[in-house]
Amino acid sequence: MKTERVENMAGGKGHVLIKHILGEKELNGKCGLYAEVTIEPGCSLGYHEHHGESETYYILRGQGNYDDNGTIRPVKAGDVTFTPDGCGHGLTNSGDEALVFMALIIYD
Repeated sequence: MKTERVENMAGGKGHVLIKHILGEKELNGKCGLYAEVTIEPGCSLGYHEHHGESETYYILRGQGNYDDNGTIRPVKAGDVTFTPDGCGHGLTNSGDEALVFMALIIYD
């Protein structure tokens, strides 16, 4: 598994850590991403839109504020978010510990 650190992802604050569970070969052109993502305290993943794909987050631990196409709502461990094609989202860590979630991008 490859882990990468992305600074100011989608215009967010700080950095995001992405642990790729499956690589391009395993995703087989059907998915864009299957990864464990970590947003540390004080960091965020900026608002961005999806076109030709959808994205689902499954929150594993921590807490945050999820921007669901312009509506902000709190998320915590056990929550699931879904962003369909043509919509956008962002996520900010609002707690004192790492916000960790699984991210899955599926092509339409």
